[in-house]
Amino acid sequence: MFLEQFPGRQKSNGWLEVISGSMFSGKTEELIRRLKRAEFAKQSILLFKPKVDNRYSEENVVSHLGTSVQAIAVENSSEVLKRWKGETVVAIDEAQFFDKNLPKVCEQLANEGARVIAAGLDMDFKGKPFGPMPDLMALAEYITKVHAICLRCGGLAHFSHRTSEQVDLVVLGELQNYEPLCRGCFQQTKNQTT
Repeated sequence: MFLEQFPGRQKSNGWLEVISGSMFSGKTEELIRRLKRAEFAKQSILLFKPKVDNRYSEENVVSHLGTSVQAIAVENSSEVLKRWKGETVVAIDEAQFFDKNLPKVCEQLANEGARVIAAGLDMDFKGKPFGPMPDLMALAEYITKVHAICLRCGGLAHFSHRTSEQVDLVVLGELQNYEPLCRGCFQQTKNQTT
C-alpha cells in the first residue's frame, strides 16, 4: 500500500499520509507500526507530538495499548520545520491538537522530499471536523481511516463520544471520559440530551 523511500535511491518526491479515526481505533498503533517498518529499512525518522498531550508521557508517543516511541514534544507546527534536518520520515501524532499551519508545514516537508505521516482524530466530541485534520486529509496522497468498536452495539465506531460533562474542546482523557460509538448510537446520545 505504501511505497517507502529507501536510502541510496535518487531523491523522490515526498508525500503525505494521514491516519484518522475515533479514539480507541488504533491510530497511534498504526503510526508506530509504519515508523517501525521505516526504522527497519534504516530510514531516518523524526516523530513529533503536541506538548499538550501529556497523558502517558512528556517525551514519548504512547498508544492506548502501551506501545511507546520517543518523540519531540512541540508547542506549534513551526517547531516541526525548525527541527527537521532532512530526515526521510517525519511523523506527527495527535495532529488535531496542532495549529492551523500544520497542513502548510506538512506540505512543505513533502515538497522537500519527506514522507510525512500525520495521525489524529478527524472529529471532535461533537462529531465535527477537528482542527487541521480536514485540510491534512485534503492534501494527503494516502488516507487511512481506522475504526474502533462501538461500546454500545459492537458495530464499527468512528465517533468519540464524551461521557463527562466538560464542554471545552480539548479534554484529555481515556475511557473515563470517552467512548467510541457508531453513528446510530452516537445519534441516540444526542437525542437523549436534547
